[in-house]
Amino acid sequence: MSRPANPVTLPLADYKPGHFLLQVTDRVATLTLNRPERKNPLTFDSYRELTDFFRACAFDDDVKTIVVTGAGGNFSSGGDVFEIIGPLVKMDTKGLTAFTRMTGDLVKAMRACPQPIVAAVEGICAGAGAIVAMASDIRLATVGAKVAFLFNKVGLAGCDMGACAILPRIIGQSRASELLYTGRFMSAEEGERWGFFSRIVAPSEVLTQAGQLAREIAFGPTFGNTMTKRMLAMEWAMSVEEAIEAEAIAQALCMTTEDFKRAFEAFAAKSKPVFQGN
Repeated sequence: MSRPANPVTLPLADYKPGHFLLQVTDRVATLTLNRPERKNPLTFDSYRELTDFFRACAFDDDVKTIVVTGAGGNFSSGGDVFEIIGPLVKMDTKGLTAFTRMTGDLVKAMRACPQPIVAAVEGICAGAGAIVAMASDIRLATVGAKVAFLFNKVGLAGCDMGACAILPRIIGQSRASELLYTGRFMSAEEGERWGFFSRIVAPSEVLTQAGQLAREIAFGPTFGNTMTKRMLAMEWAMSVEEAIEAEAIAQALCMTTEDFKRAFEAFAAKSKPVFQGN
């Protein structure tokens, strides 16, 4: 499991990943997990490349938002049983710890990535695939989508890749506990009702609507959106008083941007502001 040098090159519009598809259009990077014959499972190498991709996003100012989806009618079935789980049962403690830290690094990279991430979830979304959806900022589902945190089904704990920290904050402690203790599938309808999904759409519309939402965000005030994502993450660990103070400083910084001036000038001229991200 030796880690190669970061293979991601900038700009991302010219980058050709080896383990997923990537298209950059209208400030939006669309990342497609692309092993449809196996329901888009993750491998050692795809974990690494995905992590490197999300880290690289911080250095590409032309990408404002990211859409994550899967090919062939499914989001992701999680870690590949034969390419990941098989080798894991033969590893020692040191190797296993290196692996679990590597998988957690993907979630860290997604949360640290300054661009908002929209997940377009169709079909099966399980195990590490469910984690990728969970780590996204916004999730849209198709009718019939199913999400499961399957870790206890393979004899493991539900506390994997930040699930015990993030999932309860999205759907509540009791519901998260049920999913993590049982490993059962959560339907799209449950997910929307519980707040995991923002909306349910037809399969033919999910990528379109995710892209429209991502473009709407991408053409907003970039610095302000980045600050919103950072505050949403940081304020988990703050008291209300600390959060109010942190937001005061963050908002004051946003008031120094040219986009703030553009918004005022557009309002005064009764026109729509054209944000430029500075």
